[in-house]
Amino acid sequence: MGIFFSKKKHQSRVTEQDKAVLQLKQTRDKIKQYQKKIEQALEKERVLAKELLKNGKKDRALLLLRKKRFQEQVLSRTDGQLENLERMVHDLEFAQIEMKVVDGLKVGNNALKQLHALLSIDEIEKVMDETREGIEKQKEIDEILSGTLTEEDENEVEAELDALLEAEIEEKAPEVPEDVLLPEVPKDLPEPDKGRTKEKIQEPVAVTA
Repeated sequence: MGIFFSKKKHQSRVTEQDKAVLQLKQTRDKIKQYQKKIEQALEKERVLAKELLKNGKKDRALLLLRKKRFQEQVLSRTDGQLENLERMVHDLEFAQIEMKVVDGLKVGNNALKQLHALLSIDEIEKVMDETREGIEKQKEIDEILSGTLTEEDENEVEAELDALLEAEIEEKAPEVPEDVLLPEVPKDLPEPDKGRTKEKIQEPVAVTA
């Protein structure tokens, strides 16, 4: 039953590269401590060599200076090793950053592929057409609201106005009842009196002296 109550082990986030970087940094720190120790020893030996010379112990002073020279060479070699370690740590850390960048690019590319799968070219063209129609419609509305009409719009407005006027005239005109009989126009009109007309023509005109 202990299996059912055992806690699930979480996967460690520490990679092999992280372990390598940590180990390199620990080695670097040890070398720095070793260098500091040698520098302190070199200073003591230099002071001691001066004391031996003062006391006339030239051979011992020479032996001590030889030892000091050897330690200086060791210190010089450790500088080269320390430089190599620093470069290695830098390269590993930069490689980790590059891996994170690559992983980020992979995630981004997968997200783009999913979006491209959701949006087809036909759907995009449809959306663009609808957007274009909406812009043109809004432009027409803006032109109407701003009072700027095209010549074609003006002609259509005048035609609509004429139609409204004709409809209003027809509505106001009195309707003639269908059961009312209008008098017929006589076909034979009376002829004018020719003699009376001649008398009017031959009427004397008074002449004033």
